[in-house]
Amino acid sequence: MTMIQNLSVIGLGKLGASMLAGMASRGFSVIGVDIRESCIRAVNKGRAPVQETGLEEMISAHSDRIRATTSHEEAVLASDISFVIVPTPSDSRGAFELQYAKYAFEQLGKALAKKDGYHVVVLTSTVIPGATRHGLLPVLEAASGKECGRDFGLCYSPEFIALGSVIHDFLNPDFYLVGEFDRRSGDVLEEVNRAVCLKDPVVRRMSIENAEIAKLALNSYVTMKISFANTLADLCERIPGGDVDVVSDALGSDTRIGRRYLTGGLGFAGPCFPRDNVALGFLCEQVGADGDLLLANHGYNTSIAARVTTKIASLLRAGQTAAVLGLSYKPLSHIVEESQGVALALAMAEAGMRVIGYDPLAADGARSAFRDKALVAESIDAALADAALVVVTTPDAHFRELKAEEFLGGKESVTVVDCWRCLDPAVADHPDIDYVPIGRCLDDAPAAQVLEAIWAR
Repeated sequence: MTMIQNLSVIGLGKLGASMLAGMASRGFSVIGVDIRESCIRAVNKGRAPVQETGLEEMISAHSDRIRATTSHEEAVLASDISFVIVPTPSDSRGAFELQYAKYAFEQLGKALAKKDGYHVVVLTSTVIPGATRHGLLPVLEAASGKECGRDFGLCYSPEFIALGSVIHDFLNPDFYLVGEFDRRSGDVLEEVNRAVCLKDPVVRRMSIENAEIAKLALNSYVTMKISFANTLADLCERIPGGDVDVVSDALGSDTRIGRRYLTGGLGFAGPCFPRDNVALGFLCEQVGADGDLLLANHGYNTSIAARVTTKIASLLRAGQTAAVLGLSYKPLSHIVEESQGVALALAMAEAGMRVIGYDPLAADGARSAFRDKALVAESIDAALADAALVVVTTPDAHFRELKAEEFLGGKESVTVVDCWRCLDPAVADHPDIDYVPIGRCLDDAPAAQVLEAIWAR
């Protein structure tokens, strides 16, 4: 077990609070810091300050090793290493703003000025290269009056997690990315990471700047894999017998490719993937590298909602209602940031359709995003009641388990567009349901004629 026993986490959002709980579950004493009094009260009462799968139970189970405060000084003086997980919102250029991180580093620096002994500060928030060393380190040194490498350590070490499974992903990472100011800083962080992890992880240690690039590059690469899968889906719809799942299963069997993120459907979404891809493109532009691939990927992704809307428009008569099931950016989430379901619903509304959406968790966020251009139903039944066409935009269990009779709801017929091909075969095969799976050819004859014409020429 590591010699270090006392940790602090600055910022108690979904990741920060999950790290707090995860570290405590591994035997560490952890103190959390947040400027929101409501978060502090919740944690100190053994409750989760935010909604995340398993978080309430884990904080409650290990509350004897967890406490929270609004004081950065209290946290620094009571710990040996501080993890900073605060928002770094995108700006109009696609870069990430540092105002919250700078505030946290200033407060940490003031606390370090009062502390004897070595302390490591770890930035976990996503930033672009140069931000840690040139944007934040000077703040830390100025506020503390101390020198990095001599009096304290500094690392950049982002997490690779998915909302809805943050705790599991945090405790079971594929690898640890450690950007270290110097070897001493990295040694301390690696020691803690290995004690926190439930398995024996690969640890990639490198310069701070290489780690900053690697974080953005990993997410951006995954988005390109998603876009490639969506390109395959579009292609398979136009080939006789085309089925993107059959093709993707074959590609995924090759270890150079793998099956994850290769399921064609809708575009990449959420608070990380789109913005990290844009940020990497911004970086390329700033340093003179060619980022055309990244820009093309972003443009392709943002065009998907319009393309699907064009498909849907041919399936719906004027005056009919369309229901969109799935408004969060992914199942088991209330977040609608960069949601493909929201983008699709808005594109459909702009095309003149009457749109009503439903999501088990994201209704409030969707109402705000829709700005009265589309409605949000309180239940699946209400969304389906008058819908002549239903679009399933996320493979949520609430939607996968729907029966054909629920889609029909007493209507003579209904069109169901299944973006992820996730519905029960009984729905697809029902005689009164016109089932439209994204990524599969629905009419082989004209598709065959197009192929034949290529060779006839």
